[in-house]
Amino acid sequence: MSTVTPSPRVAVIVVAAGSGTRLGAGAPKAFVGIDDHTILRHCLDRVFAARTAQVVVVAPEERVGEALTDAQEAAGARRELVSVVAGGSTRQKSVAAGLAAVWPDVEIVLVHDAARALAPAELIDRVVDAVERTGWGVVPVLPVVDTIKRVDGELITGVVDRSELASAQTPQGFRRDILETAYRVAGEEHTDDSALVAAAGHPIASVEGDARAFKITTPADLQRARTLISPAPAGPALPRIGVGTDVHAFGGEGALWLAGLEWPGEPALSGHSDGDAVAHAIVDALLSAAGLGDIGSRFGTDRPEFAGAHAAAFLEDTRAYLAAEGWTIGNVSVQVQAARPRFAPRRAEAEAALSAALGGAPVTVSATTTDGLGFTGAAEGVQAFAVALVHRA
Repeated sequence: MSTVTPSPRVAVIVVAAGSGTRLGAGAPKAFVGIDDHTILRHCLDRVFAARTAQVVVVAPEERVGEALTDAQEAAGARRELVSVVAGGSTRQKSVAAGLAAVWPDVEIVLVHDAARALAPAELIDRVVDAVERTGWGVVPVLPVVDTIKRVDGELITGVVDRSELASAQTPQGFRRDILETAYRVAGEEHTDDSALVAAAGHPIASVEGDARAFKITTPADLQRARTLISPAPAGPALPRIGVGTDVHAFGGEGALWLAGLEWPGEPALSGHSDGDAVAHAIVDALLSAAGLGDIGSRFGTDRPEFAGAHAAAFLEDTRAYLAAEGWTIGNVSVQVQAARPRFAPRRAEAEAALSAALGGAPVTVSATTTDGLGFTGAAEGVQAFAVALVHRA
């Protein structure tokens, strides 16, 4: 038993008859390729992804066969909904030719430029919904974001209030009877169908447009469309770099812990943990590089298990956190600014302890006394700066 497809209430006229002179591609615009498919084919793919509609393609007379192939391939099993007609010498005449091919039962007609090839199906449906709701002509628009100047030759003569402006797109939708009447009484050429319908005395409503519905007019527009359709293949993930710093004053209880080592005979640093400014700067740098916050958000005073904790506890937890988020530590470099303790004799030992806590990631440590300047030069505390490199595991 055969199935009869109900006649749709909506028709979409896809205007693909333009020459595309400004595109400079050596072919009518709609038949220029974006990737393996033409501009027209990409447009039709999105038209057929919207609600069921009759689709009338208006093409240059010499390209009717090519347009029919594109249309039938895009339609798939709904080929009976497609027809192609030859366009006229102007856009208005081309739309009129398409309108003459619309089936009798159609109540709403959309006119769509094939050059807006990436206009999504949801935009098409939004226009149809608005026509059904209002009974008016409907135009999708985007706000004008640039400052608009009024000019006379080289002279700027004023500024136009852009809050009253919008950029018109397609598809534009109309009640079929209104559009046919407007075309029948049109006495001059108009830039788009909404202007023609408005000139016939009918109201025009606006709906939210879509940035993807830009018009392919210039080579730059074509390249933009190609980039959106076929973005450049992702290369290897680039490493990321983070910076961390920490400061602690002398005055804590017990022994000094710095760079993961105990320093007998040296005054302790004060802090919630052991005050190890080197370890804390490394944590900040690693979290920053991975985009995972900072030491305060990860090891705040609300975590009592880190009260009095040494470097290994912080660094091991941070390494595990980064690994769980898909990050591997590349290397870490730290500079310590302090009048005491004297770092040079234990630099290799400190680097080994810090590296072990980070799962073997290389750590280098340098130190300076700041020539006696500032709070570090006055032996009031220790400051450390760290730079960390991480990459995706």
